[in-house]
Amino acid sequence: MKPIIEAKSLVKRFGAVTAANDVNVDIMSGTISGLIGTNGAGKTTFINMITGYLGPDSGSILLEGQEIVGLSPRQITRRGVARSFQIPQLFNSLTAIENLMFAYSATGSVGAKGFSILSDDELAIHADETLEVFGLGAFRNSIAGTMPEGIRKLLDIAIAMVGKPKVLFLDEPTSGVASEEKFSVMDRIIDATRVAGVSVLFVEHDMEIVRRYSDRVLAFFEGRVLIDGPPETVLSDRQVRELIIGEEHRVPKEDNHA
Repeated sequence: MKPIIEAKSLVKRFGAVTAANDVNVDIMSGTISGLIGTNGAGKTTFINMITGYLGPDSGSILLEGQEIVGLSPRQITRRGVARSFQIPQLFNSLTAIENLMFAYSATGSVGAKGFSILSDDELAIHADETLEVFGLGAFRNSIAGTMPEGIRKLLDIAIAMVGKPKVLFLDEPTSGVASEEKFSVMDRIIDATRVAGVSVLFVEHDMEIVRRYSDRVLAFFEGRVLIDGPPETVLSDRQVRELIIGEEHRVPKEDNHA
């Protein structure tokens, strides 16, 4: 298995704060990776550097062996790297299918441009197919701004998938989603990305989600990778439990009556 993304010796500073301190991460093709860490650990900075929203102060980022540092977010997206945000980036006054039709038109691969977008049958067909893949058919004509948060998240990720990315970064995909809906939302996301053969890295604070859906977990702390490995290994690590999950490591008390 080959890495689709190789981040090498990434450093990023904001004044006196080091948000990335010699970060080295390979993202393997076809895998689902979870990224955990406390607020300020450098998770979002890492994703922003990979997707071109921030440039590293030093280091290299390779996409399929080609350097992408210095490229704009749009250029990186066109090379196959997509992302969703913690707050869904939707046209809230438009319906679900209209949001997707605009997304398909923006890729330039199908359909019309300009004011004829919403009357283009080809765009509508592609948008309907994507709605069904993500289980959103019932919300086809619902206004995005009125939909439940879990549905809005799914629509946002469906839009990110329109350009047929090779790698998809998700920023807290279950944030704001009702607890009884979080697994069904993630099931839809993971099923759709696996069928499409997309590598996924998702930032998440819910350890149930991380444990259940990750092939591998990266734990960030103070701008560096604390540990990287299988979910059970990482989530049972003493430092991870103390510094990230927030559990105290208790030393057993001596039995004074022994």
